Amino acid sequence: MLTNDVFLIVLLSAALNAGWNSAIKIGGDRITAMAITTLIGSALSLLVLPWVAWPGPESWLLLGASIAIHTAYHFALPLAYNHGDLGQVYPIARGSAPVMVMLGGALFAGESPGPGALAGVLCLCAGVLSLALLKASAGNGNSSSRKAVGYALLTGALIAAYTVVDALGARQSGSAIGFAVLITLGDGIATALIVLGWKGRRAFAVDRRALWLCAAAGTMQMGAYWTAVWALARAPMGQVSALRETSVLLVALVSAWLLKERVGPGRIVAAGLVFAGIVGIRLGS
Repeated sequence: MLTNDVFLIVLLSAALNAGWNSAIKIGGDRITAMAITTLIGSALSLLVLPWVAWPGPESWLLLGASIAIHTAYHFALPLAYNHGDLGQVYPIARGSAPVMVMLGGALFAGESPGPGALAGVLCLCAGVLSLALLKASAGNGNSSSRKAVGYALLTGALIAAYTVVDALGARQSGSAIGFAVLITLGDGIATALIVLGWKGRRAFAVDRRALWLCAAAGTMQMGAYWTAVWALARAPMGQVSALRETSVLLVALVSAWLLKERVGPGRIVAAGLVFAGIVGIRLGS
């Protein structure tokens, strides 16, 4: 059941998620920015690790799977940002995930949403994807825009996969936060090692501004993820996933005001659909 505390925590997670994605987009080399961000996240995880309960061994297989999926996600997302705007890539990646998560919840956890919650999820997804389609049509279907859409859809599939795996693992682990901390410890190290082997040490030679930006992103990323896993252990994964996509509204504001990307009436309508979806999910839970 989606209780008030879980509802508010997921909205906080959405805000933090929007923040760190915006920081990655604003940064220079996005692969490098992601590697440094997640490595900082690993350092934070290491500091927190002594204070959390260790997850049970029955969840370790899912823990390993989640680390692998998250690591792949860390490369798909910056590649999408290399080809598309924040206002295009982020809504596609986030908006395509909740329906897949809802299907995964039904298949693997027997979670069947009620009519109100289902309508809310679909409405929210429609609003999120409308934002992306508006941006894609503005790109006139050029090659870069098509690549952005492709990488964004891949990112969405990876988001859906790790959300389902994380929900199942957190529920089996006996310690949702411990499970989450070990994932962020492992995937940050894995991402950094791959970038080190790919680009060498020079990839981590960044200026002070980029380092501070990555530090802020890494802190927000950890907060967003740990709170999301805590919520996934307590509420239906489809509803949690959909509510996290309210972050798209915040990203739309960032893309318009900070990155100077155009906002038209279509985006306002799409934002209204997202808000209606939030209401539907809350009333239907």
